[in-house]
Amino acid sequence: MTAERYSLRLYVAGSTPRSMQAVKNIRNICERHLAGLYDLEVIDIYQHPEAAAGAQIIAAPTLIKVSPAPARRAIGDLSNEQKVLSTLSLPIIDHHEN
Repeated sequence: MTAERYSLRLYVAGSTPRSMQAVKNIRNICERHLAGLYDLEVIDIYQHPEAAAGAQIIAAPTLIKVSPAPARRAIGDLSNEQKVLSTLSLPIIDHHEN
């Protein structure tokens, strides 16, 4: 098991249902696979347009794995857990078996 911490940023567009679902989905994924090993920052692009511009966000929700390198992006509501794990190169470790 890796001891690396994962730094993630989720860019959302206000409190829309799609944005709130993306937050819920990534929190669930992180708790299942990165429990205790991640930092998640949620950034509202309406409240912080400069952050969105600086990160070259063209659609929301967008999740960026900042570290460990390389940086990776996933766009959408993050409902497909396997796709999110694969796209972001996150470890598949289930800390909460169903």
